[in-house]
Amino acid sequence: MQEKVPTEIRLCQNRQVLRLDYTGQTFELMAEYLRVYSPSAEVRGHGAGQEVLQTGKRYVTIAGLQQVGNYALRIAFSDGHDTGLYDWAYLYDLAIRQPKLWAAYEQKLLLAGASREPT
Repeated sequence: MQEKVPTEIRLCQNRQVLRLDYTGQTFELMAEYLRVYSPSAEVRGHGAGQEVLQTGKRYVTIAGLQQVGNYALRIAFSDGHDTGLYDWAYLYDLAIRQPKLWAAYEQKLLLAGASREPT
């Protein structure tokens, strides 16, 4: 399978949505969704079972975007988080699995008695 590289990357809706255009496909990913699924060690941990549930991120926005080489995007968020590189394969995976991953995130919040709302 050939790697999916976006043909256009655009910030929309007051920096709350990242729009990714691919040939024949367009996805809109909320800043909050990208933040809670950050590929950083701070969020994912250093191994299976070490993930840290991200809470209170409902109003986070994208503060900046930086392409890293020809393989990834670094996203800086309004809460100060800016580590982790979203490589093209990971971004595309987040895009195509967004409904399933978002539902899983909401379920984890529910089970933890946590909230998307900032404290």
